[in-house]
Amino acid sequence: MSDNEQGSDSFLSHLFELRDRLLRAILALVVAFICLLPWSKDIYHWLAQPMLAQLPAGVAMIATEVTSPFFIPVKVTLLAAVVLALPVVLYQVWAFVAPGLYAHEKKLVGPLVFASTALFLCGMAFAYYLVFPVVFGVMKTFTPEGVAWMPDIAAYFGFVVNMFLAFGVTFEVPIAVILCVKVGIVSVAKLRQIRPYVIVGSFVVAAVVTPPDVLSQVLLALPLCVLYEAGILVAALMTRNSTPESDYQKE
Repeated sequence: MSDNEQGSDSFLSHLFELRDRLLRAILALVVAFICLLPWSKDIYHWLAQPMLAQLPAGVAMIATEVTSPFFIPVKVTLLAAVVLALPVVLYQVWAFVAPGLYAHEKKLVGPLVFASTALFLCGMAFAYYLVFPVVFGVMKTFTPEGVAWMPDIAAYFGFVVNMFLAFGVTFEVPIAVILCVKVGIVSVAKLRQIRPYVIVGSFVVAAVVTPPDVLSQVLLALPLCVLYEAGILVAALMTRNSTPESDYQKE
């Protein structure tokens, strides 16, 4: 068999494996969605609780579109299904790329997949339990007298998803820092050197992705700075205890 034929067979086998991994990830998402669907209204009520707690007595959220009362709970359930299926999806990604990794990289990827999942969920929890009550409380305080504050459920869902993504990605900063150091993009000393720029950049990013109040911006910028420092600390420890050259062999 010629080299071209061998390369073609190898490429096709990778495509088939990618297809199988994608199907398994999609199946996990579908199963999670079907299992959660009977509780879609309860899941939406839980998600809406931080806003409902800040609304005046007797005031409820509204639906300005005809289909919103049906589709928004379904979308919320799909979001919950994505979170529930995330470990399976990340495992499929890891299983696909693992054969091409070195031994020391395989040892690193497993903990990083687990840590990235946990950190993303921590970011979502931080937004839900700490940031949302503060933000909605500020909005309630600044609502002018005579204005009925009745948020639309579709707009609320969009806001929540954006905030979950913002804080989830923010909590991934230590993973990004560690990876940059491990692959040699930047050194720990350089990361410490650019610390002032990162702090300024954190507040700029927070000002862009959060509502226009100082408190919510600080609630995003401070964790970003703290997590950056945590990433530097872990990267420094991992660099100090780096793997010997003999581990850089593919299995």
